[in-house]
Amino acid sequence: MTAETSQTLDRGLRVLKLLADTDHGLTVTELSNKLGVNRTVVYRLLATLEQHSLVRRDIGGRARVGLGVLQLGRQVHPLVREAALPALRSLAEDVGATAHLTLVDGTEALAVAVVEPTWTDYHVAYRAGFRHPLDRGAAGRAILAARAGRPDDPGYALTHGELEAGASGAAAPLIGVTGIEGSVGVVMLCDSVPERVGPRVVDAAREVSDALS
Repeated sequence: MTAETSQTLDRGLRVLKLLADTDHGLTVTELSNKLGVNRTVVYRLLATLEQHSLVRRDIGGRARVGLGVLQLGRQVHPLVREAALPALRSLAEDVGATAHLTLVDGTEALAVAVVEPTWTDYHVAYRAGFRHPLDRGAAGRAILAARAGRPDDPGYALTHGELEAGASGAAAPLIGVTGIEGSVGVVMLCDSVPERVGPRVVDAAREVSDALS
């Protein structure tokens, strides 16, 4: 810790990160051991975080992430969307298809930014806020492939007709962005995605990842 940083704030943020990494919560003793501080310090940290609804404790005393984190998370989407828009615009214009940034939201894929091409006669209407299961559609499949760390994948996922009849999709996962699981992709009306689109989507995903890193 340097003179310019707050030790208490650092510990509080570490508590949130530890709780976010577990599904079953942590006890005061477990947090004390992981943080390397005494139980009194942990009690104070949890009490403060509870006041802001960032942490909750169940009947058994295990601490978990609170619903207040969701309120903070809602403010993240506009920032992510703004950072991704330049790459999405370039992708949509280059490929002539609707480009989108999709993030994981629980067990679903959520489109948080969408850019449609300006020069095409027709394209797929795809709206921000659209949700679908992670195991359907190129956007979700790309995320799952990255999560599984499949070495044989070409770096992108291709699908046809899984979310909309007659529409094909290509998507590549965001790589190296801490705390965010997502993908960049395109959706187009065709029987199969042109060969050049997959690598172009990978490039766009890399641009967005760099912007968010």
